Amino acid sequence: MKNTLLGQQLDSLLTNETNFIANLANTSALIFESFPNINWAGFYLYEHQNNELILGPFQGKVACMHIAIGKGVCGTAFKEGKDIVVDNVLEFPGHIACDAASRSEIVVPLIKNGKKLGVLDIDSPSENRFTKDDRLTLNSLVEILLDHCN
Repeated sequence: MKNTLLGQQLDSLLTNETNFIANLANTSALIFESFPNINWAGFYLYEHQNNELILGPFQGKVACMHIAIGKGVCGTAFKEGKDIVVDNVLEFPGHIACDAASRSEIVVPLIKNGKKLGVLDIDSPSENRFTKDDRLTLNSLVEILLDHCN
């Protein structure tokens, strides 16, 4: 979806930059500023030596730093290799409450050339915040991001 305004903005923002961390930082900032009614947007990165997700660049309140694979929404999305939308996090078994104000969440795995790198995680203080269009947009943004990273 590079043809959407947000996709074009991200593509332009990341042009000529291949540093993974720098690109994650600017991507989280663009998402945080562009999506209404969210309270956290950022990344958890896979750390092979400890087999866990570790906090990466983000925008929002302080966050959990370590997430076990298969635990919470982020760990589950990473393990399954597919995005997850949770309309009410209080109903998600094993939800990890980093911010008690969060009520809905969307997580999109970062997978490049078949290798799982981490996840994009976005939280909202409202239930049912994330739509099918949000899911498509965020998957597209992840694709653009990964195209710009080595």
